[in-house]
Amino acid sequence: MADFAGIPLLEGLPEDAAAQAAPRCRWKTFEAHELIVDYGDESNDVLFIISGQVRVLMSSAYGRHVILNHLDKGDFFGEMSAIDGRSRSASVIALYNSEICVMPGEVFMEIATSVPLIARRTLEKLTERVRTINERLAEQAFLTARQRLCAELLRQSRPRSGHPGQRIVSPPPIQEDLANLISSRREVVSRELSALTKDGVMERSRGGLILTDVDELSRRVEEAMGPIRP
Repeated sequence: MADFAGIPLLEGLPEDAAAQAAPRCRWKTFEAHELIVDYGDESNDVLFIISGQVRVLMSSAYGRHVILNHLDKGDFFGEMSAIDGRSRSASVIALYNSEICVMPGEVFMEIATSVPLIARRTLEKLTERVRTINERLAEQAFLTARQRLCAELLRQSRPRSGHPGQRIVSPPPIQEDLANLISSRREVVSRELSALTKDGVMERSRGGLILTDVDELSRRVEEAMGPIRP
């Protein structure tokens, strides 16, 4: 029987609760670009990313789509349908080969309503996602494409190990995805990434985009928006 190792939300789950929940879950592997959850589906499973990365998006009847988020190892999705019982609000596709723990919605709700620590973590994650949505909406209204790109790179970055003061966006983001996230075009993103490299605030590597001058990137956003915290 698999356990919940590698799932931050469930760390500290009492052993008896984990022992009861684990046999009711499934561990599945999805190949790159495989559909995991479809918009409008009536399922209510909560899915935990054990490895890999997924894309959350909505599509129109005419083939256009908007990317809502990228989620990585340790994150989870599907909790909204488990909580309110409504159909899926977005589609989720594996960006890379991904291992997923699939927990039935009723199991998730049993845990969330009986273990306050898990409920609190769930609320914190939902709040974080609402804040991100609010930030992106404001950025679309107030910032130029260049400033929106700086804000998105800061948002997606993490500290670069062994290089104090630097951050890295890894794996390297797809330019079309960046364009979608900041409501721009791929060619604009390509041009602005080149400009950031020329300005010396960013470097490209095989492992990702290295933000070498975080203060300057933040300053460009703060000129219009106020402080941004990567």
